Amino acid sequence: MLKPYDVEQPAAVVESSSSFSPAVKRSPRKPKVKKLFVLDTNVLMHDPTSLFRFDEHDLYLPIATLEELDQHKRGLSDVARNARQASRFLDEIVTGDDIKGGLAIKTRDGQSARGRLFLQTEAMNGQLPATLPSGKTDNQILAVVRSLQEKHNDRQVVLVSKDINMRIKARALGLAAEDYFNDKVLEDADLLYTGVRALPKDFWDTHGRDVESWKKDGHTYYRVRGPLVSKLHVNEFVYDEAQERPLYALVKETSGRVAVIETLRDYTHTKNSVWGITARNREQNFALNLLMEPAVDFITLLGQAGTGKTLLALAAGLTQVLDEKRYSEIIMTRVTVPIGEDIGFLPGTEEEKMTPWMGALEDNLDILNATDESGGEWGRAATRDLVRSRIKVKSLNFMRGRTFVNKWLIIDEAQNLTPKQMKTLVTRAGPGTKVVCLGNIAQIDTPYLTEGSSGLTYVVDRMKDWAHAGHITLARGERSRLADHAAEVL
Repeated sequence: MLKPYDVEQPAAVVESSSSFSPAVKRSPRKPKVKKLFVLDTNVLMHDPTSLFRFDEHDLYLPIATLEELDQHKRGLSDVARNARQASRFLDEIVTGDDIKGGLAIKTRDGQSARGRLFLQTEAMNGQLPATLPSGKTDNQILAVVRSLQEKHNDRQVVLVSKDINMRIKARALGLAAEDYFNDKVLEDADLLYTGVRALPKDFWDTHGRDVESWKKDGHTYYRVRGPLVSKLHVNEFVYDEAQERPLYALVKETSGRVAVIETLRDYTHTKNSVWGITARNREQNFALNLLMEPAVDFITLLGQAGTGKTLLALAAGLTQVLDEKRYSEIIMTRVTVPIGEDIGFLPGTEEEKMTPWMGALEDNLDILNATDESGGEWGRAATRDLVRSRIKVKSLNFMRGRTFVNKWLIIDEAQNLTPKQMKTLVTRAGPGTKVVCLGNIAQIDTPYLTEGSSGLTYVVDRMKDWAHAGHITLARGERSRLADHAAEVL
């Protein structure tokens, strides 16, 4: 007599058994094949730390890349500094290892990386079309990629380059090519934090059950609980215009599912005017609330041309320097990147050299001086001289090592700064200094910078959860109907 376990089970029965049955055999997972990334020189000159940013994948450096790196290491430009730093990193990796078998990449915090670095140790002649001259460095790198692709047909060989034409040539030859994305804060600028959030229509139904309310220093505070709280950021503005009395508030603190919001001062009313300026729209009102708040040390204002970024920053600065005596003076700086051809060297002192770049400052000061009706022409002239004496114009070139104490620092055209330059500037702030960054990421003039990799985008994303930083994206142009229409249609 056969016992039950002697009976041979049909295949269908075995397959339909439970997932944890020992009869079920799972197919073994395929081992993940590491990619081999071939780095173009411009990637290392753009970001020297790119050597440590490819996770478990392997890197390959052609001799042509090292040659180009050597050619660009001289000088005081950012490209030359990056080339020298990349060479130092390579020196640390290469020292005392077997180059042919691949070098272990050690990351900056002392941990060992999972990928390895390979250097070209022999001549590699991948077959390229005769129309591509072999003497050109780009074509030598493409030949190396082709040769590696033939040699390592079991893994994916990818060229990484910031040069668009290089990537196009590689794809035309049937080679895999990618841009270097690790420097980008965001893939899409539309996803950038705006600092403003419209409350849903059912906000008070879902969040007002156990609401607490109190008044302090002329502001009303609400402690709310609900599902939206986890998405809120400190110093983010929220508004609800669906009610009879619209709510405009600032998120003061968040903890789990509980948030405290504070009602704002209305700077659209003339009684709260700042140096004669009143807010013309909702976002300008939010911006002035940030600029006039002593507890906020770092502010970023984004917006297209004519939204009032510079005017608001100057008006708030002058009020707090001359009227409230909170800061000793205003310091204004900007990146000197020309739109067209450069006009050459400029004569004079540092301030005189910077004057042609500060047309925006002069224009806005004329507007702010015109708002002073008291004292007639003599009074306005005296005010103008007083205002000019409290505003200093500085060049970015001489910022290293400086410390600004009790200053109102305005960084104009900040979208043209790299993340490293932005860090250099913001870390100049000493005790009692407020830093205001202004810019429009749709108007970047610096080569190799994009909306996703700009220093302004970088600080907006990195500083959004700090209690002493705030950000507003100004939405509506208020310069003139012509400028507003041109910004939309041109």
